[in-house]
Formats: sequence, C-alpha cells, structure tokens
Amino acid sequence: MGDVDETAKLWKVNRTIHELVKDRGFMVSDEEINMDLARFRELYANNSGTVDRGQLNFYTTSRANPTDQIFVFFSEERSVGVKTMRKLLSILEEKSIQRGIIVFPGNMTPSARKVIVAMAAEYRLEEFSEADLLVNIVHHTLVPRHEVLTAEEKKILLEKYRLKETQLPRIQVADPVARYYGLRRGQVVKITRPSETSGRYASYRICF
Repeated sequence: MGDVDETAKLWKVNRTIHELVKDRGFMVSDEEINMDLARFRELYANNSGTVDRGQLNFYTTSRANPTDQIFVFFSEERSVGVKTMRKLLSILEEKSIQRGIIVFPGNMTPSARKVIVAMAAEYRLEEFSEADLLVNIVHHTLVPRHEVLTAEEKKILLEKYRLKETQLPRIQVADPVARYYGLRRGQVVKITRPSETSGRYASYRICF
C-alpha cells in the first residue's frame, strides 16, 4: 500500500512542477500535465510499483528566449545534503544550464542551503519539498491571477502612475506564490481579482 500511496503522491508532485514551469513561460506538453495516474505508473513505476525519482528529471526551454533553460531534479535522498547539491550542479554544468529546481522527499540540510547562496552568482537554484507541490496553490479558485511583469512593463507602470518602487505594496520573496513564480527581489507582479463593481480589479506588488 505504501508504494501505491507514494506513486500517487509523486504523480501529483510531477504534475504540479510541470504546471509551475509552464506558468513561468517554459515549454511543457499538455500530455505531461494531463497524464492520469495509470499512465504515470506505466511510465515511471518498476515491477514492484516503486517510482525511480531519477526518471522524473527533465529540462525545458523558455518560450520567449531559447537560450533560457531550466532543469528540474528529483532527489532520491530524503534529507538533501551537499553531495546531492554537487550532483545537481555537475548536471547543470554538463548541460550548460544556469537554472535548476531541486525537488526532495523530506528536507534540506543547512549546509545544502548554503550551496544555493554560495553559487548564486553562477547558478539560480531553487528548492521545493514534495509536500510543497502536492497541490498547485495558484490554481486554487481563491487565489487571484498573478502575472509577472517584464522589466519594460514595470518601467511603464511606474512612469504611468508616477510611483517609486518603495511606494508599491510588497510581496515577500518567501511567499508561496512568489516562490511558485520564482520571483526575485525588485520584480513586480500584477494581481487580478474579481470585482463586484468593475468586473476585474488589478493591483501590483513588488518582491522584496
């Protein structure tokens, strides 16, 4: 029963991480997102019903910029340490990819987190536990639509309303929605909510 539960969990995690990457503007096939549990099990589970997480690794390219790629790495290690981070970095180096997401079953050691900070000049590394990805938080009906503005769109917004960055409401870089979209400090997100009077209401937040 444990393997069945584990497979169902990984099926949900795999779907959410593909949705996340697609929502950031990377190319993802609908087949990956719409895959049912039976098909997932057929593709990734072995004869004993266990899923080899290594088979779930994938990389993809930005729809807007072919040179912008991202690699998603599923860790077999429950508590991610420096050794696993080195393995991820060696794959990124080999493939000449600067962006990586590591997905892990349990937690991440403080020393592994230090690697993310230490390599920030060369590689943009992000981490999510499988528990973070069991449900897609931004696809929930109560979460309003978020759109990340380009640098040009941000400039136009500030000029139009004669605002300084400091005058915009803030969203923390550690906010779950900010993490989902991979927001960086200084980026602005447009949030569109339903409005009883005007149909839709847009607000803006800056990541800090």
